[in-house]
Amino acid sequence: MGWDRLTNGELLRSAEEAGFHLLLTTDQNLRYQQNLSGRAIAIIVLCGTTKWLRVRECVPRIAAALDVCQPGSYTEVLIPLAADEKPSPQ
Repeated sequence: MGWDRLTNGELLRSAEEAGFHLLLTTDQNLRYQQNLSGRAIAIIVLCGTTKWLRVRECVPRIAAALDVCQPGSYTEVLIPLAADEKPSPQ
């Protein structure tokens, strides 16, 4: 779709116009970079680590957030770091 070239605001608008109901992202700065009020799309942000092994362990937590998200909502889901892991750079 070529959306990798879009800025956050353009990405959200394009996703809404295309009929998407949810944006799942690891961009923890999104809420500070965009005015999210009035959005039709729900946003779920994975916070902590982006390592797949840790994310996969938290699928039930992510699914629970999906079950309750509403249009225009913003939710953060914590993906805990492993004991020997450093936080992902922002």
